[in-house]
Amino acid sequence: MSKPITEETISHITGKVDIVDIIGEYVHLKKSGRNYLGLCPFHNEKTPSFSVSHEKQFYHCFGCGAGGNVFSFLMEMEGYTFPQAVRSLGEKTGVSVHLDPNQEGRLKQRNIEKENMQKAHHLAAQLFHHMLMERKEGAPARKYLQDRGFKLETLTEFEIGFAPDSWDFLTNFLDKRQYPLDLMEKAGLLAKGDGHRYFDRFRNRVMFPIKDAQGQVIAFGGRTLGEDQPKYLNSPETPLFHKSQLLFNFHRARPDIRQNQTTILYEGFIDVISSWQAGVTNATAPLGTSISEDQARVIKRNSEKVILCFDGDQAGINAMTRAHDVLEKQGCLIKVAALPDGVDPDDYIQSHGAVTFQKNVLQQAKSHTAFRLDALRKGRNLQDDEERMAYVQEALDLISRLNRAVERDHYLRQIAQEFSLSLDALKQEQYQIFRTQKSKENRDKASDKWNNSRNNGKHLVAKQMFPAYHNAERHLLAHMLQSAEVAHNVREEVGSDFNIDEHSALAAYLYAFYAEGHEPDIQMFLSKLEDPELIQLATQLSILSIEPDPSDQVIRDYIKEILTYPFHLRLKEKEDFKRRLERQGDILQAAYVAKEIMEMQARMKQDKNSSHVSFIDR
Repeated sequence: MSKPITEETISHITGKVDIVDIIGEYVHLKKSGRNYLGLCPFHNEKTPSFSVSHEKQFYHCFGCGAGGNVFSFLMEMEGYTFPQAVRSLGEKTGVSVHLDPNQEGRLKQRNIEKENMQKAHHLAAQLFHHMLMERKEGAPARKYLQDRGFKLETLTEFEIGFAPDSWDFLTNFLDKRQYPLDLMEKAGLLAKGDGHRYFDRFRNRVMFPIKDAQGQVIAFGGRTLGEDQPKYLNSPETPLFHKSQLLFNFHRARPDIRQNQTTILYEGFIDVISSWQAGVTNATAPLGTSISEDQARVIKRNSEKVILCFDGDQAGINAMTRAHDVLEKQGCLIKVAALPDGVDPDDYIQSHGAVTFQKNVLQQAKSHTAFRLDALRKGRNLQDDEERMAYVQEALDLISRLNRAVERDHYLRQIAQEFSLSLDALKQEQYQIFRTQKSKENRDKASDKWNNSRNNGKHLVAKQMFPAYHNAERHLLAHMLQSAEVAHNVREEVGSDFNIDEHSALAAYLYAFYAEGHEPDIQMFLSKLEDPELIQLATQLSILSIEPDPSDQVIRDYIKEILTYPFHLRLKEKEDFKRRLERQGDILQAAYVAKEIMEMQARMKQDKNSSHVSFIDR
């Protein structure tokens, strides 16, 4: 089915936009030869394999196989439909995009709903901020924040507010302004009771606006001033707000994060705001109990280094370890800024001041291993032989899990020197621990494949070995992408008789593309495809290493390989059938099948020197 968006519109947009700039908003790209390289946003990797071509205006990941053009990238990253991706880029480039009436109506309705949700959040943020700063109802919250050391300028910068202890304060406010209450519930601002009456979701709470990458309020985090539980309450998941994909304050911190190539990661809102007030402007925090893979990918795309600064209690240490593991999978360089037991970053800043915090905490950040070794020491009397040996044993268990031999050697030497132990003996003990760990892991070993929570592994198609007929189809399609003449010849000889369904579908699109009078143009062809898997396949094939000007014989050989494959399958089925008959003792029937096999083989041999495949029933 043809798209209502014209080719002229697509060409106009692609002529004005550079895929490197668009992808650069999501992925930290570095120039590498003629292309740009970065970490793939669609799977976990430590070594960049995600290539973006300025010349060809498409991307391809050599790790997971993901690929496409600027439209397919936005469809993957933002969950857009093709028309939405075109419209988004049209808005960026000033190109007007017209859809057919039905699509226009559906898209307009969705946009109207989202716009109303965003406007309602903006108004709610203004209302809550006014309540905090100007109204007597907000005085207790204002005093609470000022007692915690927050300046009025900071409260204004972050638009911090207060939701009064009322069931219908915001409900009435929105209702009077004709915002549909059912939509406001969907937006997460209101809730609905058993009697189907709407009421305020946030009551008697200090309100922290949560903003998207463009700085628009899309959700709230509320801290209670009373005894209500939970202590902190975030907006629910909504069409605007997906907490696993966003980081608090990231829109504000991103310029400094990129400039410094360092992200300071805290546990919560208060720590980030207090840190910002102390002059640390590259600070952010997850919007839940622990950092997600999506959030870690956002951090890695924008900075190489992460400093974790969590609470100094056991819960904070556990949360820090979880964050370290998630960030490490993304290839981040991770440091840990240690705090005294029971102290959080905000407490430390208020007690010791901004300068001391930066000098004695952030600037003294150490490796995660060094931090965990220090944590193992806590509460131990290392002058006691038994406790010292217990510490050494646990330290060796930790060191054995390190991937780099140099790092293991570094910490083993530290322990040997500190406790006057034999380095050789420590290495032997560490190796035994390593073998024990390895045997346990192997009993329940998960394959070390790339994992992609965004796409549920649908991109994991790279680095496969294909059988001959499969390779023939791939190479033939690659030639068809570069030559209308080859595509015409293949259509005459093969038609839709490709053996792989995706190949047959892609060939059909190519036949139609050239029938419309197009010259070979990978960008225009990709814009004709709506199926993400076909877009990915076409991108892979467009960079396949093939002869630039293949001979007629090469093309005929590919065609013959494709068309004879079903014959080979039938021949194999006959041979299997003959063996079953022989095992069952049916010698007469087996001899009849053997004769059929000999006839088929003779026909195949006769055909080898022919330029056409004559024995396939087509």
